Amino acid sequence: MTKQDDSSATLRRLPSVDALLRDPELEKRIAGLGRTVVANAIRQAIEALREQISAGAEVGLDETAMRQGIITDVNCRLRAMTEAYYRKVVNATGIILHTGLGRAVLPAQVLEQIENTLEGYSLLQTDTETGKRSKRDGRVEQLLQQLTGAEAATVVNNNAAATSIVLNTVAQGKEVIVSRGQLVEIGGSFRLPDVMAFSGARLVEVGTTNKTHARDYVNAVTENTAAILRVHPSNYKIQGFTSEVPLDELVEIAHTRGLIVIDDVGAGALIDFSQFGFEPEPTLAESIRTGADIVTSSADKLIGASQGGIILGKAALINAIRKNQFARIVRVGKLTLAAMEATLKLFLDESLALSEVPTLRMLRRDTSDITEHADRLASHISKTVSGIVASTLPGFSQMGSGSLPTQDLPTTLVALRPEKSGPESLAAQLRQYHTPVFTRIQNDRVLIDPRTLLNGDDKMILEALIEILGRSH
Repeated sequence: MTKQDDSSATLRRLPSVDALLRDPELEKRIAGLGRTVVANAIRQAIEALREQISAGAEVGLDETAMRQGIITDVNCRLRAMTEAYYRKVVNATGIILHTGLGRAVLPAQVLEQIENTLEGYSLLQTDTETGKRSKRDGRVEQLLQQLTGAEAATVVNNNAAATSIVLNTVAQGKEVIVSRGQLVEIGGSFRLPDVMAFSGARLVEVGTTNKTHARDYVNAVTENTAAILRVHPSNYKIQGFTSEVPLDELVEIAHTRGLIVIDDVGAGALIDFSQFGFEPEPTLAESIRTGADIVTSSADKLIGASQGGIILGKAALINAIRKNQFARIVRVGKLTLAAMEATLKLFLDESLALSEVPTLRMLRRDTSDITEHADRLASHISKTVSGIVASTLPGFSQMGSGSLPTQDLPTTLVALRPEKSGPESLAAQLRQYHTPVFTRIQNDRVLIDPRTLLNGDDKMILEALIEILGRSH
C-alpha cells in the first residue's frame, strides 16, 4: 500500500461533525456556548487534522486517537475564543511604561471610581443644574486649569491626535516651522512629518539635525506662516555638539510676528522630576508660564492615567479646536475621562500623587528595597522550584514608551537559568501561562526585574514556575 493509500484510508476514518457533537464532553460545551459555536470549532479542528494527514503526517491514526485529538483541539479553540484576551499579566521586564503591556498601571482610585460610579448610567455630558448638554471633558478641564494655569484645556485619544487636530485647526493649508532635530518618529513608525501632512499643515524644516538657531526660525517666516512647533525629544537624545532654541525665545520670535507657538512636550510631566535626580523634563505648567499658546502631551506617561492626549492653552484656540469636526473623531469616552479625573485629582497634592500613582511609585522605588525584593524572590524560587538556578545581579530598568530616554534606573535582577531547557523555552512558557508572565532574556538567562512587580505578582511567578518545571523536593 502506498503512502497516498495510507492517507486516503486515514482520511476515511475521520469522525463526522454530527458524531462529535454527540460526544458527552462536547455536549457540556454546547450547554455553555451553544451548538453553533462548538460545531464551528469542530469543523476547524477536523479540517486542520485533514490537512496534516494529506501532507503525510498523522497517517495510520486509529479512530479513537483521531477522535480524542480532535476533541482536545476543539477544547483549545473554544478556550482561546472565550477567555479574555485583554487581561492581567505580570510585567517582570522592568519597563515601567511597557507599550505592549498596557503602559501605565492605573491608580487604585481610578479602578474604584470606575467600579463605584460607572456601573450603570453615568454623568458624561449633561449639566445637572440646567439639564442641558455640557462639555464632556469639563471636569478634566477644571483640573488641568488648576494644575497648569492654562486658560482652557481639552482631551483627545492620544498625543498624535492632539498634534493633528491642533495643526489642522490653526494651520491647515499654512506653514508650520519645526527644527530638523525635532522631527521625531514615535511608536509604531508614526512620524511627525506624516502627522503634519495628515493635518493639512505644511512642514517647514529649519536648522540641522544637531543645531538650530534663532535666526533659522526668523529667516523661515513668510506671509503664509501660521505657527512655530517645538517638539520635546521625549523618546530620544541628541548629545554632543548640539543646540536648540529655548521656548522663551521661540515665544518672542513668534509673538512679535503674530504667530502661534505650539509646544509638544510629549510625556507630559505635572511635577519636576529633577528633584529626584532625573534630567529636567518640561512640565505642562512651565510651558504655559513661558508663553506657549498651545501645549500638547500624553496623559498616560509621566502622569500615569489612561491613554489620552492633553491639549492646553489659550481659551480662544481651545474653543476653536473643540469646534473642529475632527474633534468628534478623536474624542474620548467615559472610561478615559473617569480615569483622568481620578488621576489628576491626586496631583492636587504632589505627595499623594507620588505615593498613589503606580508609575511614579515604580519610578522612585528605592534601590535597596528592590535589592531586598530580588533576594527574597530568588531565595523562594530556589527553595520551591525544581530544575532551575536562581541568583541576583545588578542591572537597569527603563521608563519606556518614549519617556526619560537614556536615563536608566539602577535595579537588581533575578536571573533564572533552567537546567534542562533553554531560556527561550522557559520565557515562552511563562508568557503562555494562564496569567502571562513577561520577562527578559540576556546571556542565556531569564531575567525578572522586581521594579515593575505588583502586589501578588511574586506568588504568580512561583506558581507559574512550579507548574512549568515542577516543585522542588
